Amino acid sequence: MRILLSLLCLTAMAATASADWWQFRGNDTTGASSSCVLPDKWSADGENVAWKVELPGRGPSSPILVGDKVIVTTADGADLEQLHVLCFSATDGKKLWQRNFWATGRTFCHPQTTPAAPSPVSDGQHVYAFFGSSDLLCLDLDGNLKWYRGLGHEHPKAGNDVGMASSPIVLDDTVVVQIENQGDSFAAGINAENGQTRWFLPRDERANWASPIALKSNSPGDESVALLQNHQGVTAVSSQSGEILWELGGGASTISTSLTTDEQAFIVSKGLTVLDLKDPRVKPEIAWEANKLNPSSMSPILHDGKVYTINGSGVLNCGDAKTGDLLWAIRLKGKFWATPVIAGQKLIAINYDGLAMIIDVSGEKGEVVEEIEMGENIQATPALGDDAMYVKGERHLWKIANKR
Repeated sequence: MRILLSLLCLTAMAATASADWWQFRGNDTTGASSSCVLPDKWSADGENVAWKVELPGRGPSSPILVGDKVIVTTADGADLEQLHVLCFSATDGKKLWQRNFWATGRTFCHPQTTPAAPSPVSDGQHVYAFFGSSDLLCLDLDGNLKWYRGLGHEHPKAGNDVGMASSPIVLDDTVVVQIENQGDSFAAGINAENGQTRWFLPRDERANWASPIALKSNSPGDESVALLQNHQGVTAVSSQSGEILWELGGGASTISTSLTTDEQAFIVSKGLTVLDLKDPRVKPEIAWEANKLNPSSMSPILHDGKVYTINGSGVLNCGDAKTGDLLWAIRLKGKFWATPVIAGQKLIAINYDGLAMIIDVSGEKGEVVEEIEMGENIQATPALGDDAMYVKGERHLWKIANKR
């Protein structure tokens, strides 16, 4: 039954991949869409803005797109104890529903963030929203609550004074979360259907903001593997049982999240360390390491055989995905929280101050062809849909698209 559900989910993902964006950096976590066509330029309040809506509260979490629904999370209140999940029509920006919850765990965090830092995730039928207070909830696409877990209430010593930001993933009908901090630290697999714990894995008590990722198998029916990342390295675990399958030491980023394809895993370690994936259940060989491709706080993205990172100095680096060779580098403006995205041959990088830079990556070297002021701070990575980009700022959500 689980295998059948997995196959149905994969089929649905393949059918909707061009339109949907079910998690941080999209369905395949590459952060790119070759088919998405965006306008050459736009303005924050008019030109090529299909709609713009005001948000209650704020949070660095990324928007996701499920069919004709754009879903975001925010938090507000005196102690950021009010957690919100909002759904808007992708067509016209109309608010379809809003669900509000009280945090059950710790909400204290850095002034630049909120408990709405982890990005929500969907399996196409439900939305799983996780907050820095360690509250995890499941809603259907009409906003009806299916289940709620106050993991922070269950583990009161779990909490990071800067704020937690690890986003969940969904694998084989299991929601995988990482809650790693100076107190109670663990990873857990939660039954996506009923919210019950499938497995619980104690983790090192040290702050970590990186998210788990999925290792894809080339063999239909094989059980999926979740890759957990922290300062010690990466750990591959069974999505169903939490069994540790293999580990790779040497340390890894505690902020930037790695990515995978069917053949490779791009681990944020020693800059970038790329693993050859033949069987995700077997410890892979290292294909290459490239310190020059260090992504700093932003996560890497992949497009057309090239991997892109932004380092701590704001330099956009482009490397060959097969060899790790640095192909070109250009300096961008400002400091970044949001990971860039690529639509067609346009890389869109938005800095913390809200300056959007459009970089043409079709040539031998990237070129900044447009700069657009969004007018407010932006920490969230955009989402891409059918010829549209959804940008979540500190106070607003935009749909950027060519006027028709």
